[in-house]
Amino acid sequence: MIKSFDELIAAVQEKPKKKIAIVSPEGTTVMKLVKQALDAKLAEFILVGDEGKIKTMSAEAGFDSNLINIINIPNQKDAAEEAVRLVVVGSANAIMKGNLPTATFMRAILDKQKGLNDNRVISEITIYEKIVDAPGGGFRFLTDCAINVQPTLDEKKQIIENAVDLAHKLGNTLPKVAVISAVEVVNPAMPDTIEAAALSKMAERGQIEGCLVEGPLAFDNAISQEAAKYKKIKGEVAGQADIIMAPNLLSANPLRKCLVYYTQQRIATAVMGAKAPIVLTSRSDSAETMLLTIALAAYIS
Repeated sequence: MIKSFDELIAAVQEKPKKKIAIVSPEGTTVMKLVKQALDAKLAEFILVGDEGKIKTMSAEAGFDSNLINIINIPNQKDAAEEAVRLVVVGSANAIMKGNLPTATFMRAILDKQKGLNDNRVISEITIYEKIVDAPGGGFRFLTDCAINVQPTLDEKKQIIENAVDLAHKLGNTLPKVAVISAVEVVNPAMPDTIEAAALSKMAERGQIEGCLVEGPLAFDNAISQEAAKYKKIKGEVAGQADIIMAPNLLSANPLRKCLVYYTQQRIATAVMGAKAPIVLTSRSDSAETMLLTIALAAYIS
């Protein structure tokens, strides 16, 4: 099982290099990231965009564009569709958003005829190294911090399944899922606690496989064994959660930012639910976060 980002990077460096198609990479940040990833031997890249600008910016970033496959498609919509096609036919293993609107990028991915749609909910998962009550280390997964605003019960089920899929790919064969809320008891005035209990029962009856699910749990007693003992919460997940399933984007996104800005956690992001990994970083992400996200995509593709 991969238990740290250092182990993840080492594993990626040892594997045959995967190819990531970047849509419209024309931009200083993206080109510097490509240079860093190449230097770290994390992946190979296919750059789909304006060839003239790509060559100019690659020189400014300090790498030889002649060593990279460039497909000259200046139009962003067409570039996104071509990058998707490369993944569909197996010429690329993952797809990454460059300097184009997210809506344009995702529209190509979700196209029902030509896209990477796998008839599943697409969701974002932030991963970080455990720091609280976690003997043996390992990754914790927080979802969904970026895509699904107010997921339904069925969408939450699929979001959990996406996170479980990612955990399995990193070697955690039976991840423990905490469906969190503000409280750890079912409260009819708080619908997310009812859905958390339903998801727990669904897993118990085999409707969600490959994991253990408990909820509702509060954030503290989901990750801290001490907090779970103090509140007399028993179970196989309480205090030991690998996956944190937040009730909505309004709670998950601030949690992600707290990890970065209050605890200085190293994080990476995965977008799951499509036919191939999607690299979709935030403009505020650090260079390290972006690099770790590429390493993660390369490992799981």
